Amino acid sequence: MKLSLLALLLSASFAAQAQNIAIVNGKAVPKARAETLIQQVTKNGQPRSPEMEKQVKDEVVRREILMQEAERRGIPASADFKAQMELARQAIMVRELQQSYLKTAPVSDADAQAEYDKVKAQQGGPEYRARHILVETEAEAVDLIKQLNGGAKFEDLAAKSKDPGSAARGGDLDWANASAYVPEFSQAMMALKKGEMTQNPVKSQFGYHIIRLDDTRESQFPAFADVKPQVVERLKQMRWAEFQKKLFDGAKTDYKFQ
Repeated sequence: MKLSLLALLLSASFAAQAQNIAIVNGKAVPKARAETLIQQVTKNGQPRSPEMEKQVKDEVVRREILMQEAERRGIPASADFKAQMELARQAIMVRELQQSYLKTAPVSDADAQAEYDKVKAQQGGPEYRARHILVETEAEAVDLIKQLNGGAKFEDLAAKSKDPGSAARGGDLDWANASAYVPEFSQAMMALKKGEMTQNPVKSQFGYHIIRLDDTRESQFPAFADVKPQVVERLKQMRWAEFQKKLFDGAKTDYKFQ
């Protein structure tokens, strides 16, 4: 009878140990805690492996040691801790709501293809390689045009541009679709032939531009397969934004959003 009781106690002890990673200062660290963290890590794309599992277990035990010290110092009872816990609770609830909603509004391959085609149509067409010099006054722009027509190098005079990014590159704006620029700039640029420069200052909200068109080409648009994950994520965010707006618009509140 005594032997049977001892065997039962040992069996129970081994079973408890099998459910724990470690005992820290007399307190058990359950394996379930590590498993929860592993699930979060794998959800973010990291593959599960023995090395990763060991790292997670190390982290969980280290956290237990630190949490015990925090409790010893009374941190969980502090007002600041409670306030941060409430903010964390709210953030987690919103995140879980988002994930729950997106499960009910999945993005299909057809949805992603349609969105890709729409964006491609909007951003398609020719791309332009232009340079510009931006100055504050029309008189400055007129003077620079005279210097350029007299033989001055565009790249040299671009150092005087108010646009610091392109000024350091001789006014080069790299390849871009016309829609990337303000309308006044785009219209003047598209009216130029390759190698031509505007002969009159182009006024925009930023000042006065002198534009030279260096080259044109057809848009270099990535293949659908290469950007499908980004397209799917874009659609998810759009659907989540629409869902939020519906909730906000339907809520009965005296608060006025800006």
